[in-house]
This record gives sequence, C-alpha cells and structure tokens, in this order.
Amino acid sequence: MKRRVKKKFYRICNRIFLTVILILLQVGWLVVSLFRLTEYSAAISAVFALISALMVLYVISKDLNPEFKIGWIILILLLPVFGGLFYFCFGDKKPSKFLRKKMKSFHDEFRKDIIVDEIALEEFRRQDHRAAMTADYIRNTSDYPVYPNYCTEYFELGEVMFQRMCEELEQAKHFIFLEYFIMNEGKMWDTILEILVRKSEQGVEVRIMYDDIGCVALLPPGYQEFIENMGSKIQCVAFNPLVPFLSFVMNNRDHRKIMVIDGHTAFNGGINLSDEYINIGSQYGHWKDTGVMVKGPAVWNFTVMFMEAWRAYKPDDTDINNYRPHLEELPVFDRTDGFVQPFCDTPLEDEPIAENVYIELINQAVDYVYIFTPYMVIDNEMKTALCLAAKRGVDVRMVTPGTADKKIVNRLTKSNYPPLLKAGVRIYEYTPGFIHAKSYVCDDKFGVVGTINMDFRSLYLHFECGTFLYNTKAVQKLKQDCQDTFQVSKEIYLSDTRQGYFGGLFDSLLRMIAPLL
Repeated sequence: MKRRVKKKFYRICNRIFLTVILILLQVGWLVVSLFRLTEYSAAISAVFALISALMVLYVISKDLNPEFKIGWIILILLLPVFGGLFYFCFGDKKPSKFLRKKMKSFHDEFRKDIIVDEIALEEFRRQDHRAAMTADYIRNTSDYPVYPNYCTEYFELGEVMFQRMCEELEQAKHFIFLEYFIMNEGKMWDTILEILVRKSEQGVEVRIMYDDIGCVALLPPGYQEFIENMGSKIQCVAFNPLVPFLSFVMNNRDHRKIMVIDGHTAFNGGINLSDEYINIGSQYGHWKDTGVMVKGPAVWNFTVMFMEAWRAYKPDDTDINNYRPHLEELPVFDRTDGFVQPFCDTPLEDEPIAENVYIELINQAVDYVYIFTPYMVIDNEMKTALCLAAKRGVDVRMVTPGTADKKIVNRLTKSNYPPLLKAGVRIYEYTPGFIHAKSYVCDDKFGVVGTINMDFRSLYLHFECGTFLYNTKAVQKLKQDCQDTFQVSKEIYLSDTRQGYFGGLFDSLLRMIAPLL
C-alpha cells in the first residue's frame, strides 16, 4: 500500500513539475525575446509603445467589467514597451474559439429540447411577480427554465450529503453523470468509484468528467484511461486539458459540481469528491460546505448542462432525449413546494449571470440576506448592492473563512471588509475552520446553492452552476444553518480591520490586480 501511495505521489509531482517548468520556459522565452528586440532598435521600442497605446484604446472599447479594464490599463501604462503584447498574449479571458464553437453548437442543438412549463411559470408569476422576473432573467440569458418543485433537500455539511449521494447512487438503474472540479483518491472518491464500477457491471451507463487543472496535483496523467478500463459502461473525460506552450493562460476551468442519476435526481453545491469535503484529513480545521439535492423535472437542466460540456470533448450521436427524467420511478411528492431552477453561468454568454442573480436577491431583500462565501473579491456593482441593502435596513450578514486556504485571496477578502462594515453589513469569520460554501438565502423565500464563489474567476471566467430556490423547504433549512453558523463564528468589527498605512497600500495594490489573477 505504501509503495502504491509513494508511486502515485511521484507521478503527480512529476506532472506538476513538468507543467510548471514548461509554463515558466514559455513566459521566460516571451520576456527575453521582447528584451532582445528592443535592444536592436529604438524604432522597435517605439513600435511596441505604439502597440501598447493601441491596446489601451482597445481595452477601453471592450465591453468588459471596469475592474478588468483598469487593471490592464495600469499594467500596460507601467510597462509601455511590453504591456500591449502581454495583454495580447494573456489578456484574453474568453474560451478558445474551438471550445466556444463546440459548446455553442451543442447548446443551440439542445435548446429545442428544453421545454418550458408555462403553467408552472404562470403560477409563479401569480404568487410573486417580481421573483418570477428573476426566473425569467435566468431563462432568457441561459435558456434554463423554472420548474414546480418536487423535492429539494439541503445539506449543511459535506459528510451528510456524501451519505445521501451514496444512497441515491445505489438506486441507479439507467445512467449516472458526474462533473466535478476536483476528484481525489481517498475514502469519498474511492467509495463512489466502487459503486460506479458495480453499477456499470449491472448495465448502468456511467459518464465522468473532471477538470484537468483542478486535478493536476491530485490525479496522475492518463487517469481517464485508467477509469475507463474499470468498466465497459464507464466513460471519462478531462475537461479543457492543459497543453503547455499552446495554452498561454489557464482560465475557463470547469468549476461545476454536478451528479445526475437517472435524470430524476441531481446533486449540486460546493462539495467536490475529495476527503477534506467530508472532514477527513482537512488541514484547515473543520471544513464546512453546503449542497442541495433536487428531484423531479428540474433535473433536466443539469442533464443538458452536462451533455453540452461532454460533447465538446467526447462527441457522440446519442439522442439526448434518451436521458429524459424517469419520473415514474419517483415516489409521489408534494409538488406545491415552491419552485426550483438549476442554471449555469459560463464565459460563453458574455454576461455575468450568477453575479446578476446574486444582486437581484440583494436588491429584492426586505428583511434579511445571509451569505456563505469562501472568497470575497467583488467588483463595485456587488459592493454597492450589499451596502445599499444594509443602508436601507436589510439585515445583511456574510460568513467568510476563519482559516484561509489561500492567504493572498483571504487578504483580498479582508480588504473588502471596511466599506461593507461602515454601511452596516455584518461580517462573521467561521472560527472552527474553513467555509467553502457558496449559498445565499433571503427573506424566507429565496435561496441559491451552487458552485459560484464571490470572486472574479467564478463570476466571469469559470464554467459554474447553481440552484435557484423559491419557497421550498430547503430555503428554511438553509436559513437555520446560517443562524447556527453565526453562533459558532466570530463577528468582525471595523476596529478589527486596521492594517496601518503600508498595509492599506498593499491591500489597494491587491484590489487593483485582483481581476488579472
């Protein structure tokens, strides 16, 4: 056993080492080449300076978030010789043309199969027209409609959700889809994989997708082939694989966490398939994460999300309608329990759907908004919405980690505390350890549980997804979880945020470059 673990460790280390070396060589070659060119002629330097000036005008003309523009303009002006070329090589935050074309074509193909329940939508509008407009916005921008709720179950911890995941996987009869940012060998993934192999032997179709960068330090190269060799009915794909020397940047990761079982049951949330998410071996203290299980026709949204990403990397001619929900296999639920709307947010839409949904909930809040987020690297629009809600008397509370997993990002998070605290937002740090949850709850009516962090990468660059909840039982459980979490967290006051003159300058620098990270 020890030899197997050691062998795996060396394989992973070799992959990481090779990847880092190749990327450093790529960047180093670019920098040295530029310096050599400028040494030959003042005219060449002038050309580069002109390119940078044109790049500034180009950045200004782009329909980008202002923070992105400001960060790049400052960098280009600080490096007038090289800044423009740096933006040309590293400034494009959009997916490759190949990926955009593939995923758009499949989305257009599947759009006709996304059937809107007009009766449910009219009932939603009758109950709460303003909330239904939020659902309309999600459908109009991402094409994923709202459904009457069959059954939603909220999970306040990863280990609780893991138990339910295993129970539901054991019941699978037709197919299982998994799409995760992180998979790592250990009790959680090994247990799930054992079930998947056994189910594939029973004839259940299994498809697994993991993000290549998310797993680069966790899985050995060629892991997808290893998985496929475990069962004839198992297929596996690494999303957006890194190709050093061909990929200048590593943006547009698949940060989603989706499990679909027989088209009628799905799991979503911040919980990856790795042991720290179920509090085994966490180096950051108690790991708090949240998730939700959805049963019923709304699961179709998750099925379509998965198939779009899957076919971009492993095309097949399987009719997607073969994966329609097997609703007849579900027990009878109380179908008047509110509404549910799984949705995705990708860099393909050119619109920050998730951020706009978050701001929608904040703007509609009358009594309270409670938020769990591991990172708070926010733009002016989000900051303004939070401050205005607090100033008009809404009880706005946020919980961030007490123990940081990324020290620079945590410093950025804390740098955003002062203006929020001054406006009346209450901020708590989860003192038992690290909170990885991405959840919103508002006025006993609205909730969002998903994969979407409050940072630039999640809101603008990654492939993400969430579950919008309205008047479901899961909303009440989410609210209670927030109240329980406040009790074990430390409330932060303005006096706790003083960093001194140089500390304040450093925080300002971090906020300036945050969109570029």
